[in-house]
Amino acid sequence: MTNNDDLGGLTTTVSTETDPRQATSDKQYGRQAGFLSKLTTGTGAFNILGHRKIYYLVSSILVVASILLIIFRGFQFGIDFAGGTTLVFQPTEGQTVSTSEVAQVVTSATGVEPDAVQTVGTQIQVSSSTLTIDQVVAAKGALNQEFAPTGGVSDSAVSETWGSEISQRALLAVLVFLVAVAAFLWIRYEKRMAAGAVVSVLHDLIITAGIYSLVGFEVTPSTVIGLLTILGFSLYDTVVVYDKVQENTRGLTSLNRRTYPEAANLAVNQTLMRSINTSLIALLPVAGLLVAGVVILGSGTLKDLSLVMLIGMLVGAYSSVFIAVPIAVDLKLRDPLIKAHTQRVEGKRKAEGLVVDADGDPIRRISRTTAGSTPAATPAPRAAVAPSNLKPGAAPKPGVKPARPVTKPAPTNTTGGGAGGRPTGKGNRPAGKRNR
Repeated sequence: MTNNDDLGGLTTTVSTETDPRQATSDKQYGRQAGFLSKLTTGTGAFNILGHRKIYYLVSSILVVASILLIIFRGFQFGIDFAGGTTLVFQPTEGQTVSTSEVAQVVTSATGVEPDAVQTVGTQIQVSSSTLTIDQVVAAKGALNQEFAPTGGVSDSAVSETWGSEISQRALLAVLVFLVAVAAFLWIRYEKRMAAGAVVSVLHDLIITAGIYSLVGFEVTPSTVIGLLTILGFSLYDTVVVYDKVQENTRGLTSLNRRTYPEAANLAVNQTLMRSINTSLIALLPVAGLLVAGVVILGSGTLKDLSLVMLIGMLVGAYSSVFIAVPIAVDLKLRDPLIKAHTQRVEGKRKAEGLVVDADGDPIRRISRTTAGSTPAATPAPRAAVAPSNLKPGAAPKPGVKPARPVTKPAPTNTTGGGAGGRPTGKGNRPAGKRNR
C-alpha cells in the first residue's frame, strides 16, 4: 500500500510492506486463530500490559470503595474478637422456631437486645454483649420455658480483653506475612518486583475486607485463617508470573529485539492460561464449601472461611497478572539501563521502518521516499554473468557462473627510464619478445 502526502511542495511516499516472516509466524503460532486458540497457545497475542492504566483506574476505584465501606459500615465481629456471651440450643424435632421470636424472649429476660440470632445447622445461636451471671440464668430459663429445647441451653463467654488481644495478634500475623513476602521477593528477584508483589497483596487484602464488610458476614478466627490463605495463593500466582518475566528478560539489554515491557507482556501471555486453570481448579471446591455453609448449614465456620477464600482467590488471580507485573514493569522502566535500552530499540526500529506487535515481533515494514529520489525497487534478475566490479575473493551469487575479469594490458614504453619509462614487468612486454 502506498500513501502520498503533500507537505509544502514536498511529496512523501510511504509504502507499507508486509514482513514475509509474518505470514509464517501467523501460520506457525496461530495468531489469526480464535480467542481460545490464542489463549491456550500463549504466543503473545494479547496486549495485556499496554492497557495497564485502565487496570490501575479500576483497582483504585475498588480500593477506595472498599476503604469507605470499612470506615462507614465496619465489620460484624464475632464473639472471639468483640467479646460477649453466646447462648446455643436445639429446638425439639418438628418445632419451628424463628430468630425474631428468640431475640424477643432473650430481650425480655435480660433487658439486653442480642447482637445476632442465627441458625447454625439445626441449632439456634444467640450472640450478645457480655451478660452477667444473673442475666445468663434468666435468659436460659426463659428459653427453656418458651421452646423446651432438646438438651437445654448452653452458654459461653469471652471477655472483651481476650477479644482485643486476639484482634491484635491477627493484625500482627498479617503484618509479619507482608514483611516476609517483601523480604523473600527482594532476595529472590529485586526491589521493584518486591514492591509490585506487596502492592498487589495489599490490593487483595483491602478489596476482600471491603466486600466482607458489604456482605455483613461475621468476622471470626476462621476469617483470618482464610485471609492468610488467599494472600498466600495470590503470592504463589505472582511468583509464577515473575519467574517467566525473569526468564524472558535475562540478557535483554545485550539484544535489540524487544523492550522490557514487550518481554514482560510475552511472559504474561505465556502464563495466563496456567493462572486461569489454577484459579478455576482452586475455586470449585471453595464454591462448594460456600454453598454448603450458607444453604445447608446456614452459618458457622464454613461460611466465614469459604466466603473470604472465594473473594480472595478471584481478586488474587486478577492482581497477580494485572497489578503486580504492570507495577514492576513501570518501576523497571525508571532504571537508566532499561531506559537507554528502550530508546535504542525504538530508534533502531524507526530507522528500519519496522512496525511491531505488543511482544516486539515484526508485523510490517514502512519505507519512506521523498520527491526527486527514486523509490527503492525490487532488483530485476541478473544475467548469468558475473559483474565486472566483483571484488577479488568474493563469492559469486547462487546460480551465476563466475567469469574471470578481463584487464587491458598496459601500454608498452621502450624508451628510457623514469616513472613509466622502462617496462615494469614481464607481462607488459610486447607479445613474441623474449627477455634477453
